[in-house]
Amino acid sequence: MSKRSPERLEAYFLAVIANRMHGWGPNVLRWLLSGLSRLYSGIINLRLAMFEHRIIRSEELGCQVISIGNLTVGGTGKTPVVEVFARALQKNGRRVAILSRGYKKAELPLSEKLWNLVTFNTPKQQPPRIVSDGRRLLLDSAMGGDEPYMLASNLPDVCVLVDKDRVKSGRYAIQKLGCDTLILDDGFQYLRLKHRVDIVLVDRTNPFDNGRVLPRGLLRESVRHLSRASFIFITKSAGDGSPELRARIRELNPTAEIAECRHTPRHFTNVYTGEREDLDFLRGKKVAAISGIAAPRGFEESLERMGGELVYRKRFGDHHRYTQQEILDMINDSRDRGAEVILTTEKDAVRFPKIDRRDIPVYFLRIAIDLLSGAEDFQQLIERICFK
Repeated sequence: MSKRSPERLEAYFLAVIANRMHGWGPNVLRWLLSGLSRLYSGIINLRLAMFEHRIIRSEELGCQVISIGNLTVGGTGKTPVVEVFARALQKNGRRVAILSRGYKKAELPLSEKLWNLVTFNTPKQQPPRIVSDGRRLLLDSAMGGDEPYMLASNLPDVCVLVDKDRVKSGRYAIQKLGCDTLILDDGFQYLRLKHRVDIVLVDRTNPFDNGRVLPRGLLRESVRHLSRASFIFITKSAGDGSPELRARIRELNPTAEIAECRHTPRHFTNVYTGEREDLDFLRGKKVAAISGIAAPRGFEESLERMGGELVYRKRFGDHHRYTQQEILDMINDSRDRGAEVILTTEKDAVRFPKIDRRDIPVYFLRIAIDLLSGAEDFQQLIERICFK
């Protein structure tokens, strides 16, 4: 199987789920996925009930634990929101650790796996991967994962740890790194660790997809479980207050505080030199857009809004790990289309291998969060966490 085959398969399934594929084959597949969706939803509901009735107990680590997650799979703009929370908590005197699963991080080398096998060093005994100890970066994006590496790079005073077992990594952060506040990145469904605060992101552009649970839709659990959230962020807002979405959220959760935010471009940074350019840099230029993210259309449209003329685009699957040859091919294709600059996302940039070619500059777009409403509620939440 080629490297691109899983990505093509993922794209096909997404097209089937979104009803963009027609014919007896996709119809049969949708029927099968609907049955699996009902089974999956039943399992999720049973699991939640077992935690709710304490048949399975969540562990408490004796510190503040904040979960930041979503109901849908990917594309809500979670990483910049995690960064905002971590920075706010750290500035208010907290020693913060971000605990991530490290999606699509590299596996351990075979020699290390064999050594663990010989020495009976089980996964529970192995320490978590430390991307940053709050003083320096210790792992790259391949070993730590894209989002953890991005967060560690942008938050030099915050610890970032990666492990599927976030109870274990939480204990390590408290005992070895002196942390007193844990942020569970993508942690709404992680119930093994007791949450003090549940923050849920809802993408205004596609709040609940088609309303169906995986694998027939993109929901990880039923929309009614939004009732567990204590604070809700409406992301990718258009600035109009999102009245219809707010009304729907209020039906599902009458008590949670709601804030609205926009992902705002800040500047362009050269992937290989670190040189920065203002947003006006793009105006009137012919642009090539390269991305391997869950929702590439929004990124491409933002480049056009900033005045770039999109002459070439190349989309890969989410978290695609680029090869040097792929980058060289994209540079050549971009030149053939007359592109003056290649643009990618910050999340993609951490996966770009080093190259010597400099005939077309390659930049990533730095994105940050602007709160459009709910700033006072957000500040009160930070104060409750920090001074409780």
